[in-house]
Amino acid sequence: KPGEPATASWDTPFGRGRPGWHLECSAMATRYLGPAFDIHGGGLDLRFPHHENEQAQSHAAGDAFAQYWMHSAWVTQGGTKMSKSLGNGLLVEEVLRENEAAVLRLALAGVHYRSMIEWTSQTLVDAAATWERFSSFVHRDAERSGVLTTEEVRTAALPEAAVSAFDDDLNVSAALAVAHEQLREGNSALAAGRADQARSAAIAVRGILDVLGLDPASEQWETAVDDRSSAALAGLVDLQLAERAEARAARDFGRSDQIRDRLASVGIQVEDSATGARWSLADSVLNSTGGA
Repeated sequence: KPGEPATASWDTPFGRGRPGWHLECSAMATRYLGPAFDIHGGGLDLRFPHHENEQAQSHAAGDAFAQYWMHSAWVTQGGTKMSKSLGNGLLVEEVLRENEAAVLRLALAGVHYRSMIEWTSQTLVDAAATWERFSSFVHRDAERSGVLTTEEVRTAALPEAAVSAFDDDLNVSAALAVAHEQLREGNSALAAGRADQARSAAIAVRGILDVLGLDPASEQWETAVDDRSSAALAGLVDLQLAERAEARAARDFGRSDQIRDRLASVGIQVEDSATGARWSLADSVLNSTGGA
């Protein structure tokens, strides 16, 4: 077609042309995954004709191609599929400005892959509440009985019901139902002081969530919490320093000293310089700069 790069076409007995979309995907899959591989994914709207063409031409070439085909349903808004062409999609980077990455993952991964997700303003609210319940229980158990390592969690046997759910065409919804059941039992055990039962429930909850990359106590999400805490601390200190700068500008040095002393009482050291006030954690390196 006019405007297409010359390097993307070849001379043939029928004229100059290029492979169609279906053949391109067979060629790429074979190039990078080999003539036989485990799983081919894609949206359910690609099953016909795209995936059926891929499979037919790859088999005709003598390749085993994909062993399993997993066709995922859509994320919809108002019953309409999200797509670039319709302009109704959501950018992940925009969603993450106001939501935890774990919450977004839970919202998207918490249903069966062949089930539609109707995205509304409540979707992330519900996912955030669920994530908080899981996280709160896991951390309260750790406070009571000590921190479990990721290795301890991953080597422990999952509840049989959860294993059966995952084995049943990756039925994540059913597996998460088992996690919620363990969560209820664990909370009851903590309230009753039954530490051993709470610990068993915590291992089960963490193990099930770990399959989805959502273990609340994993280093990945613990680091994310630490990052948010650091950002919040910096913001609060900068607000205090801005208030102190206003007091100094008004020559209210008593108020200025009071703010400095209050910060010092919680381990925040303030140092005045020609470029403004700087702060650091006591006995630590400089963390941020604030207003003059």
